[in-house]
Amino acid sequence: MINLYLNERRVDDVTILDLKGRERVRGATIALHESVRCLAGEGKIQVLLDLASVKHIDSGALGELVASHVTLDKKGGALKLMHMTESVHELMTVTKVLPMFDVYDDEPEAVASFVRETLRIVEHQPFYM
Repeated sequence: MINLYLNERRVDDVTILDLKGRERVRGATIALHESVRCLAGEGKIQVLLDLASVKHIDSGALGELVASHVTLDKKGGALKLMHMTESVHELMTVTKVLPMFDVYDDEPEAVASFVRETLRIVEHQPFYM
């Protein structure tokens, strides 16, 4: 049974994936990681995941979040989270994966963080003539 739907939208160079469907994300949420892999293949490596509708996740879903993070990180991008509920935050804290993610409560702030991160990377690039 499908219990997760993803709505994709763009704000500037950031792809926002809104998780919709049931309040509980369980089991192998392959749809999430498949979507992230497709986005990375298209060069869309700045992804913001909106967890506002997700009240609970299990270890399988947590593993898919980590796998998605790793996929984007390898491409030079980032997976950031927003609107995380208390129970999801608690699970990510207990399992010690929370420090791996940037977490935001405000969408404009989250989108702006990608721009700041890109500027920081560009500033550190050596210039050769």
